[in-house]
Amino acid sequence: MRIGLYPGTFDPITLGHIDIIRRASALVDKLVIGVAINRDKGPLFSLEERVAMIEAECAKLSEQTGTEIVAHPFENLLIDCARDVGAQIIVRGLRAVADFEYEFQMVGMNRALDSSVETVFLMAEARHQAIASKLVKEIARLGGDVSNFVTPLVEEELSKRLNG
Repeated sequence: MRIGLYPGTFDPITLGHIDIIRRASALVDKLVIGVAINRDKGPLFSLEERVAMIEAECAKLSEQTGTEIVAHPFENLLIDCARDVGAQIIVRGLRAVADFEYEFQMVGMNRALDSSVETVFLMAEARHQAIASKLVKEIARLGGDVSNFVTPLVEEELSKRLNG
């Protein structure tokens, strides 16, 4: 069984993330969405809320693609998480050249830690390349329309969180 790991904070999950998840599903039998517990980033949503949104959105994708998709919180090294879930590949989404420099360093470090785990990069579709969770949260905070960047479920959760 080919297992892939797509890690991130997903605070919140965006249409860009969902695009990568859909496309990564074609490459693996099981896709683990590694939800990082990065306390330093101070997420807007709790781990439980992020996992719930991912599970809700990915249930539909799993049905459509036939690929098992599961959310898996982690707080250890990415390469250790990959080992924990039995992943042979790490899936990373790229939006722009700026992402590549950071990702290039990460691949080198991960390969030094465990050369048996491969990293696969998927470019976001052009219409999703500008989407970043950080920007989505800022737009929502300032009362802007985020419907082009997130699903209706996530838009509702953002509204509840930011507008009480």
